[in-house]
Amino acid sequence: MASLRAKTAIAGLGITEQGKVYGPSAIGFAVEAIRLALDDAGLAASDLDGLLVNPGMSWGQSATMGSFAVQQAMGLRDLKLSAAMNLGGATAGAMIMQAALAIEAGLASAVACVFSDAPLKPPKPRGATDAGGSGSSSAYAFAGDLTAAYGAFGVNGLYAMLAQRHMHRFGTTHDQLGAIAVAERAWAQGNPQAQFAGKPLTLAEYHASRWVVEPFHLLDCCLVSNGGLAVIVTGAERARALKKPPVYLWGMGQGHPGGDPLESLTSGAPIAARAALGMAGVSLADVTLCQLYDCYTFTVLLTLEDYGFCKKGEGGPFVADGRTAPGGSLPVNTGGGQLSSFYMWGMTPIGEAVIQVRGEGGARQVARNDLCLVSGNGGVLSTHSTLLLSKHAS
Repeated sequence: MASLRAKTAIAGLGITEQGKVYGPSAIGFAVEAIRLALDDAGLAASDLDGLLVNPGMSWGQSATMGSFAVQQAMGLRDLKLSAAMNLGGATAGAMIMQAALAIEAGLASAVACVFSDAPLKPPKPRGATDAGGSGSSSAYAFAGDLTAAYGAFGVNGLYAMLAQRHMHRFGTTHDQLGAIAVAERAWAQGNPQAQFAGKPLTLAEYHASRWVVEPFHLLDCCLVSNGGLAVIVTGAERARALKKPPVYLWGMGQGHPGGDPLESLTSGAPIAARAALGMAGVSLADVTLCQLYDCYTFTVLLTLEDYGFCKKGEGGPFVADGRTAPGGSLPVNTGGGQLSSFYMWGMTPIGEAVIQVRGEGGARQVARNDLCLVSGNGGVLSTHSTLLLSKHAS
């Protein structure tokens, strides 16, 4: 496994306009993101021989043929690798792993990995009704089997139960969850692409936001965004000859724990981290910044525990003193994350990781950008992906 360290790299990054952007379809956003990533790398569409697509919730029936639809829309020919993938928020990391393995095996040389979605619809005229149920609320409402009969419908409610359990067992507080929201909003003030740029947040304002489902306020929950985000993965040697500094893939891993997360209060992060750290030949102490999947404030807290930055149950005190905020000892979600920047599933943390490792963060750029840990989380702590990205080839 160690032989894979720094053999591949992210060579291009493309981020479309994010948020309440109406007009392009989900496929249109995917095409735009890939074209932006190719331009960023200094490559042409004809240089691609691999395409991995993570379709968002709004793709509908097109999701199963997502890679073919994007290939046709871009006029790509003679691909050697093509697939639509979906592990929820862990997909982005899994796509990059798949691309890296294919490149190292000689099955492809330049692979585009893309996520896009367009769940938000333009505001309706006054008095109009929504009979179709096609907006963001329906796109992201998960319900199944008998759990809905007991009031546990929608992903918000399922994660809220986990957070309530953590609070009951360990004494985690609303102020501690709020500290995460405030810290990420502070980071977003340095990110011109963030949906909440120019709108700082206080802890009092966090508490004043409406309840969604206890213990989650509105500002405990991630944004919903239209847009696309893509990266181009190549071999390390080729990446060094391209337009932007390579972002080397040092380590990677996945974790799929199974069972009931209410019992364990643990995600797949410990499994994925062992593989990623082992491949990279580093320890957690070598990590200088983190980009963590943050569908909820609670997810950040739990992920920090599961990686071992603090002990289980001590995530609340760990974040309460500003450790993850600007100026803190462990920068986390430096672009504002999915809570305050934009929600492109697992591509949000990967995009910010590339920006930071390259040193392109502008006002939010961290001083120590040597090794970035990136997490992805899917389902209800069901799937997990970990990437370790570095500016150093060795």
